[in-house]
Amino acid sequence: MPPLHTAPSAARPAAAGDARLRPAARKAAGLHLLGDLHGCRGEGRLMHDATHLQAFCQRAVADAGLTAVGALFHSFGEGAGVTGVVVLAESHLSVHTWPEDGYVTLDVYVCSYSTDNRQRAQALFDAVVQAFSPAEPHLQRIERG
Repeated sequence: MPPLHTAPSAARPAAAGDARLRPAARKAAGLHLLGDLHGCRGEGRLMHDATHLQAFCQRAVADAGLTAVGALFHSFGEGAGVTGVVVLAESHLSVHTWPEDGYVTLDVYVCSYSTDNRQRAQALFDAVVQAFSPAEPHLQRIERG
């Protein structure tokens, strides 16, 4: 099996036009959306009820037209935060809550070889951000691939 990555030879510097200098073809372009949501004022159960947050996230995934293939949500105890992930055929959604601080981290990554799912990723991300209703949302958008 050939190596996954070959560095240019130390004995011979790469020349202009050398295949080693060309960027790889984009095969699975995707969109990675990140949110640090401060001052969340949305429905309180989303912050501390793992079952409720999981059901909400799975509905939001379906509403965005994405495909859930699994999910795992964990509560850290009565009134404490939740960490959870919905694994998508297209990649993932992850949510981590700190109700004592009104803080949530959100991660939506969607990619595909054959379909541009950027709008679906954005719709999912927007739905989750809206549900938590942060006073100070810090959002990042990263084009992947």
